Amino acid sequence: MRIDIITAVPELLESPLNHSIMQRAKDKGLLEVHLHNPRNFAKSKSRQIDDYQFGGGAGMVMLIQPLADCIEHLKAERAYDEIIYMTPDGHRLNQQTCNRLSLYKNLLIICGHYKGIDERIREHYVTLEISIGDYVLSGGELAAAVLVDSLGRLLPGVLNDETSALFDSFQDNLLAPPVYTRPADYGGWKVPEILLSGHQRKIEEWRAEQAYQRTKERRPDLLEE
Repeated sequence: MRIDIITAVPELLESPLNHSIMQRAKDKGLLEVHLHNPRNFAKSKSRQIDDYQFGGGAGMVMLIQPLADCIEHLKAERAYDEIIYMTPDGHRLNQQTCNRLSLYKNLLIICGHYKGIDERIREHYVTLEISIGDYVLSGGELAAAVLVDSLGRLLPGVLNDETSALFDSFQDNLLAPPVYTRPADYGGWKVPEILLSGHQRKIEEWRAEQAYQRTKERRPDLLEE
């Protein structure tokens, strides 16, 4: 998978994309992430990429020209399965969307900044708008990092145990069951006996019941879906 990210602040993405599972995915050649600064496409001497919004109001807006030229430059090199804009008013990111996007070969992510991007970019280039929650960040970079991480771990060969991602929360509209590790007794706090029994079928039944009960208590909306 190749992911291109348009960002005015590439430094914000350097750390989350170069450690842990993301670094492993890149080292294995399973994931490529390339950052592109729209300032490199700005035509003014000051490399300006924002301006006041028409009609007045607080906040600057990212200019259409640098973004459009950057997008056109990238589109000339490859066809994108989706051109994604990270925005609070987009489609709420969920596991089903991550599963679908992880099957694609080429994605382009646009990170907004300031008050946002010129609406014409959204109208003529963006094919999918994604939000990671009902709140506002200072830019789309951290949201993009969340999206890339959620996709990278789904790529075959990235996780040491490829079946691990299949049992994550939300894969089947259930939260994951509780998990335990050694020691079995820590100061009187004991691991459920069933997990020590070695009876795999009963263990799976227990986990399924725990997942259902945890979802019912914490996220009953998932059961309605």
